This record gives sequence, C-alpha cells and structure tokens, in this order.
Amino acid sequence: MNKRKVTLAAAAATVVTGAAGLSLLAMPAGAGQPPTLPPITPEALVEQVLTTKPTAFGGTVQAENKLGLPALAEIPQLADGNHTARIWTDGAEKFRLALPTGQSEQTIVNDGKTTWSWNSQTNEVTKAEHKAEDKARDKAPAEAKAADPATAAKEIIGLTKESSVLTVDGTARVADRAAYELVLTPKPTEKTLVREVRIAVDSETKMPLRVAVHTNGATSPAAQVGFTQLTVGPQDAKLFEFTPAAGAKVTTPEAKEERGDQKPEAALEQALQGKDPQFFGDGWDTVVGARIPAEVMTQVPAEAQGLVDRFTKKVSGSWGTGKVFTTKVANILIADDGRVVAGAVPEQVLFDTIGQVK
Repeated sequence: MNKRKVTLAAAAATVVTGAAGLSLLAMPAGAGQPPTLPPITPEALVEQVLTTKPTAFGGTVQAENKLGLPALAEIPQLADGNHTARIWTDGAEKFRLALPTGQSEQTIVNDGKTTWSWNSQTNEVTKAEHKAEDKARDKAPAEAKAADPATAAKEIIGLTKESSVLTVDGTARVADRAAYELVLTPKPTEKTLVREVRIAVDSETKMPLRVAVHTNGATSPAAQVGFTQLTVGPQDAKLFEFTPAAGAKVTTPEAKEERGDQKPEAALEQALQGKDPQFFGDGWDTVVGARIPAEVMTQVPAEAQGLVDRFTKKVSGSWGTGKVFTTKVANILIADDGRVVAGAVPEQVLFDTIGQVK
C-alpha cells in the first residue's frame, strides 16, 4: 500500500472523522482479570499485526468520543459521547455496517460489486458501483473504516512504528478475548499532540481489538475504538446482500453531484481530486499539504462554507490569513488563498509549515 496515500487518508480522517478511524471510539470492553499469555516482544507483535491476513468476523463496537467536537446532524457519531455500531466482514472486500442514530439507522453494504448506503429515516439509498481500477480498500466509505478497530490500528502502526518507542504493557481482556497491550509512544523528537496509542491485540488472531489514543496533558483517552462483542469466523452470506426497500429513493453519487446536494466532506474530497498532496516531516508530526485552486474555493457549497465558519477560528501570520479547525488529536489550517495543511500536531507546526505549500 502506498505510504503517502495512507498518510493522506489518515490526515483526512483526522479532520472529517476524527483521526485514522476515530469517529467511533470504544469504551474498554470485557474488562476482568488480565489473562496470562506467553511473553512476546513488541517488534514481533507489530510484525504479526501487519502481516496477518484479514479474517471474517462480526461484532459490536461501543464508542466514546472526547475529541471536543460539536454535534452535527449529518454525522452524529462525531459528537462527544457514546456511540454503538455493528460490523460484519467476509475477510476480503465484502462488509456490512449498521450505524444507529436515535430512532433511525444508516446501513452500508458492500456486496463486492456495489456499495449501498441506506438511511432508514428518509428511505433513501445511495448506489455506488465499483470501477474496475478501484482497489478493494478504496471501495469502503470512511464510516466503515472508522468503525473497524483493526483497520484503524493497522494504519496507525504502519505509519508511526518507525518514529515510536514500542512496548508491550501487559495483557487485557476485550470482548471476552485475551489480548496483548501494545503501546506506541512518539519519540521525544516528535512534535505531536499524541502522548501514546494503546492497542489491544488478540492473542490468537493477532487482530487489533481496541485502540485508545492519549493526548498530552490529559489523564483519560481522548478517543478509543474497540469491540464489546466479537465472533470470529465465516458470517452469513446474506449479510452482504442488499435490495432497496419498497418505495426507496435510489440515487448515485454522480446524480447527487449534478443536483448540488453533496455532503460538505464529499465536496472537499471532489475539490482535491487529482491534486498531488505534499508531505512535510514524517512519523507522528507528518503534515499533509495541498492547494485548492481559487476557482474551486469560490464554488464551495454554502453548507460546507457554513460548517467551516461555524467550527473554525480566524488566524493570521507571516504566511497570510485563514481559519484553523481544532480537535484534541489533530488540527487543520485553511488559508484564505486555498492552501491547506493538516496533521496530529500543534497549531504552531501548521503555521510554520504552510508557507512551504506550493
């Protein structure tokens, strides 16, 4: 997998869904007496996590978010508080995700050829057929990646293991499964908001079961994601099938674009398509930069612009003027001239970096 593409995805998730899969953040699950397991070195455990093939499973993710984000009607899982999701996968590309939102539910199904997204409240379905050149992982929407602790953990480990101090800090029981507690601590030279990331790794499958992100100056995790219930093994094939309900309104992403009713995050993604991202630094203090063309800046939907104005603060410096969006684990700086930088770093690092964006 291309490291730069993964880094860009992680940085985008930082802002849109809360940093590499942290839009859903799980409470410690299955707590009890820590299991006794054979000793293992952190290097061996990391290697096993990164090389173990994905397995089929079905499970429940219970979540707590303390990123300091306000509630958004479009993305309720981002708000601070507890959230729950159900996820099933065949271990390859097929999956099913159920996201309860009050009295309704969003269901996302990838049947191998098409990704379906259904909102039970509005009875609207989005149908996205896969293109031949798409990679299997690219077919999964951000919500599905965010709800899977294994996906989040693998991306974090792959991006930061070289710039971290690795340790195994005992064991834990998660979703009634025995696990090792892998800890990644940024090296002292890293300029990052993150103090450490703790990952519970299943002792049998080597599949990450829980991720907890701790930030500087805080005693409790800013975010966690993990399972409360997990069944490893083949799942019912019917879970990966989807037929729109009677009377459902079915549209495609292309049709939504033509109507101009894209979600703000989709509009931003479209604006950046085809743009070659720029990277500054590495490891934990990697900053991703890009420049949005002036003509695109003037075409940003009013809804997206409204969200930007609502949840950012105005800033200025020798680099110019703009707005900064802040969470406990990451920041994004949007200059008025279209330059954008983002990373799990303090604001000052972004101020020092944005001048390098071409």
